[in-house]
Amino acid sequence: MTKKPLPFELHNDFAQRLPQMVTASRGEEQPVPRIVALNEHLAAELGLDPDWLRSEDGIEFLLGRGAVTPHAMAYAGFQFGQYNPAMGDGRALLLGEVTGPTAAHNPTGLWDLHAKGTGLTPYSRYGSDGRGTLRSMLREYLFSESMHALGVPTTRSLAVLATGRPIQRQMVEEAGVLVRVAASHIRVGSFHFAAHSQVPGLLQRLAAYTSERHYPGADFRELFTHVMEAQAATVAGWMQLGFIHGVMNTDNTTLSGETIDYGPCAFMESYDPNTWFSSIDTQGRYRFGRQPDMLGWNLARLVESLLPLIDDSPDTALTWAQEAIDTFADRFEKARRVEALQHLQLPEELFQDYNAALVQAAPDLTQANRSLVSAAAGEPAAAYELLKDRSFVDAYCASSPDAVLLERTVPRVIPRPRLVESALGDAEEFARLLHATTHPFDAAPEYEQPGGTEGYLTYCGT
Repeated sequence: MTKKPLPFELHNDFAQRLPQMVTASRGEEQPVPRIVALNEHLAAELGLDPDWLRSEDGIEFLLGRGAVTPHAMAYAGFQFGQYNPAMGDGRALLLGEVTGPTAAHNPTGLWDLHAKGTGLTPYSRYGSDGRGTLRSMLREYLFSESMHALGVPTTRSLAVLATGRPIQRQMVEEAGVLVRVAASHIRVGSFHFAAHSQVPGLLQRLAAYTSERHYPGADFRELFTHVMEAQAATVAGWMQLGFIHGVMNTDNTTLSGETIDYGPCAFMESYDPNTWFSSIDTQGRYRFGRQPDMLGWNLARLVESLLPLIDDSPDTALTWAQEAIDTFADRFEKARRVEALQHLQLPEELFQDYNAALVQAAPDLTQANRSLVSAAAGEPAAAYELLKDRSFVDAYCASSPDAVLLERTVPRVIPRPRLVESALGDAEEFARLLHATTHPFDAAPEYEQPGGTEGYLTYCGT
């Protein structure tokens, strides 16, 4: 059957500009594909017709089987500290790019459409079937849209499709496909791949393209410092909310600063820097309190890949790189304090006291933050009880925080672990939880209470 042309303009900018970093590939045929979640608001922002996306041609496009051939993207990566030179999109396809609104991390307004779970590609690893569970795709849809609503830079979710295909994971489940939207899918691992390739000039062309797309006018040194700042701000946002990514490998660290790949992620309830839930992180490498250090480690691996572009002299390049990395700790600390000031109106002189109170009292983090809103409104009892530090609470109240503004910056609702798992098998409950978590500052009492995390584990869904 002849494929009809797309009713919108689809670009292949990355594939055309960097052909050595992609391989043409198509999604596999699906038995009974259907859309189970469609982000109509995001579709409209990108100039995509929701009715067409729901059509047979639209579904084929979203599955990587449309009129324009998609591409699997190449990259390498340090996975749990071990370098893997042969990675890439093993179960995903870059469908192309569309032009939409600009953003701080996307000044060009060019947005990737990227489908995950579409089947085997030339980069699929041994033992992979190129698929993922429907539950894991719905989970990423929920988390990414929640993070966007919470103001943390993130990839977005356009659609989740069920395929009608049973697959074996922890149990037999239906497979699904997620179509996500990103300022780009350029990762730290993309630079590892380019730096180790035998293609002349590929690293320089990738760096120039990345600067052009995300940080116009930046030279290669400025590119690195921009990425450092962007990622520091993003992970500071995670820390403010109690978010644990779960798999902070270099292939999951973007140059745009967006949060990407919501696999074994979760939000913490009782505050403990040693918290992690990922079933594949057996040593807690990516536990909550270690995330800033792991970001610094990943950025060090990025600047190693950039060394040939920093200076013609290897010694000069290495010296600059070390000096740049040495600034990361201060940059991140500044980002954390900015987050606390912007969202909690927490004065800088109280920042350490607040964190000490969290560690000592181990409260539910979301409720502890909300208790400061009540304290600012003249009702400190909950803050006294949760933080167990009257002197800190009194000092915070004395700083005259604006309770009205805090209502719009301190969330009531996050995707709590037990609530998420309960919603994934119930379409109506999923819709209710999605609405609550994408309106996180509105009252939703049924979703504001801790559900407990004892024995809780998360899985990547592959």
